[in-house]
Amino acid sequence: MAKQKTQYFCQNCGVSSPKWVGKCSACGEWNTFVEEIVVKKTKNSEITGTTEKQKPELISDIDFKVEQRIDTKNEEFNRVLGGGLIHGSLVLIGGEPGIGKSTLVLQVALNMNVKTLYISGEESPQQLKLRAERINADTKNCYVLSEVLLENIFTHINNLKPDIVVIDSIQTVQTDKIESSPGSVSQIKECTASILRVAKQKNIPFLLIGHINKEGSIAGPKVLEHIVDTVLQFEGDRSFMYRILRATKNRFGSTSEIGIFEMKNDGLREISNPSELLMSQGDEDLSGKSISASIEGVRPFLIEVQALVSSAAYGTPQRSSTGFDAKRLNMLLAVLEKRAGFRLSTKDVFLNIAGGIKVNDPAIDLAVISSILSSDLDIAISKNICFAGEVGLSGEIRPVNRIEQRIAEAQKLGFKQIYISKYNKKSMVATQFNIDIKYVGKVEEVFRQMFA
Repeated sequence: MAKQKTQYFCQNCGVSSPKWVGKCSACGEWNTFVEEIVVKKTKNSEITGTTEKQKPELISDIDFKVEQRIDTKNEEFNRVLGGGLIHGSLVLIGGEPGIGKSTLVLQVALNMNVKTLYISGEESPQQLKLRAERINADTKNCYVLSEVLLENIFTHINNLKPDIVVIDSIQTVQTDKIESSPGSVSQIKECTASILRVAKQKNIPFLLIGHINKEGSIAGPKVLEHIVDTVLQFEGDRSFMYRILRATKNRFGSTSEIGIFEMKNDGLREISNPSELLMSQGDEDLSGKSISASIEGVRPFLIEVQALVSSAAYGTPQRSSTGFDAKRLNMLLAVLEKRAGFRLSTKDVFLNIAGGIKVNDPAIDLAVISSILSSDLDIAISKNICFAGEVGLSGEIRPVNRIEQRIAEAQKLGFKQIYISKYNKKSMVATQFNIDIKYVGKVEEVFRQMFA
């Protein structure tokens, strides 16, 4: 009997090596190589295949028509996907344990009211029925299967002919062609590649749920994210009710869109107007609070920035931020100290973005420094004022994009005044707004107008 051939694979990036090595030469991680049996593929080893030979074509000769998208009956999910599901697409959804990935996918599948096959390798059909009853959606067209063997899954797909297939999760699926445990590099690569072939040939969209590792990225080899068409990240703090769906890769749409949901007892509720939820509803004016006009994708929304500045109790000042880049916070504090003359190096500074979400929009800088100054001076900022501007290293207020959308959102929510960069004045028509627009060019000007 021929000796089985083995190779070593990096569990982090998937690179192979004929012998064990301590440090991966590709990704630089230590002790990630594991030994796996390599099975040589034969002509009949493919689960499905095409016999038609492909020929090179001129781009001008290729017939093209706009893909008809499948409406998921969920506006937030549609927005992140780029308008809906594409026939034959492969969508991977990742997130922390217990964040609500399975609830989101099951809720979308039930609300679409099309023939759906939900394959679970982690939960029994009874558990899925309990979740479906909690969601309180129509379950007439959703078929449930508890299976982990890929060959059996494809057999059920051929017999049932579903419109959509859900696999929860891809790390539990295995094939007989690879002699290694489920979740290994070889199993994930082979199973995902086979699923992709079936999706393209049968024109069926697949929704795959994936685990994440301790760093927060999708578990398994990086090639997994290259194989699929769309990678969605479902994130949020389990201490808060809100969840955010982001696209980190999308072959059929933008990756700058986000979907916002609220976790409730009966499932996830879409948040169509996040501005009203991400701001506190209190009537009293408190120091350390300001409102920023931010934009994610094409959607403008207003978000509350909270800051607390206090004397350093233990000698070494603390810098802490939640939902905002800590390095950028240190940069803004240095700008305030150098350009505006505030002595913050001996004080603790804590920053929090309300609602438990993360914001990367540079236009939030102006609201951050306003909150810090408000807390340091213990002077409240009026709740009728909002901000939209980026702060540069020299203390200038830089212009931000799509300023008219930000101003319109602030006006719609009843704000009376907005502070923006004076350099945005050239690219906008201020007469179309009924809100008082304040143009500032330096950090010192903001301080004089707000706290003089």
